Amino acid sequence: MKQYKYTINGAQFDVTIDSIVGTKAKVEVNGIPFEVEMHGSSLVEEDLPTVSTADMPAAAPAPAAPAAAAPTAPAAKSGPGAGTPVKAPLPGVVTKVLVEAGQAVKKGDTVLVLEAMKMENNITAEADGTVTGICVAAGDSVMEGTTLLTIG
Repeated sequence: MKQYKYTINGAQFDVTIDSIVGTKAKVEVNGIPFEVEMHGSSLVEEDLPTVSTADMPAAAPAPAAPAAAAPTAPAAKSGPGAGTPVKAPLPGVVTKVLVEAGQAVKKGDTVLVLEAMKMENNITAEADGTVTGICVAAGDSVMEGTTLLTIG
């Protein structure tokens, strides 16, 4: 496992390469897991560079959060958990996260609201279980297929 920090157009990304098998790599970007297929590369995990944190430039500090939280503060990201992922059915912006990690949900319960094309879409639990991880927060833009949360 190798960890890297990237800044692209001012946005910071924490990238962890978990494994590489053939042309497929399992990576996490800001805590969201992806399976990436590499084209034209014979990269293996042992070939990845090792960079000490002393060699890395200091990351710019993240903007400070407001001191007073609203009573309906958005749920904090807890990262992916074990279980079945609930994925975005279309690209959009997360407007509300209605559950917390550890909360029990039933199939059909609304767990998140996603705005797409100026319409709010209720995203529902696809199975009974407990929310094991939340990968997004209110205000996050997501693409179709992005894991929003997991239910175990």
